[in-house]
Amino acid sequence: EVQLQASGGGLVQAGGSLRLSCATSGFTFNDYAIGWFRQAPGKEREGVSCISSSDGSTYYADSVKGRFTISSDNAKNTVYLQMNSLKPEDTAVYYCATRTYYSGDLGSGYTLWGQGTQVTVSS
Repeated sequence: EVQLQASGGGLVQAGGSLRLSCATSGFTFNDYAIGWFRQAPGKEREGVSCISSSDGSTYYADSVKGRFTISSDNAKNTVYLQMNSLKPEDTAVYYCATRTYYSGDLGSGYTLWGQGTQVTVSS
């Protein structure tokens, strides 16, 4: 059974940094994508970034490009989201999710989700 566990959220001042972790387990196939999404109160869920398990290809939403970095540690079965230069508008619950293929986007197909971790950026 595939499982995802997100952690690392917290309260940080604008301009600060946080690193989120998505611990994964149970994958029995080699090619999949891990995506990070976020949802702020009263707003629709937004795709943030994704990474390919097979070759490490990455994709970023324009809103985070240049500030966030996604990476993976295959030995630890963990995907990270390093968030720098945080802004109040980054405040949201962040989720990691998986799709059985990577295609460089954050569209549909992410069918398995971990629980969220709250990120709050104060101004």
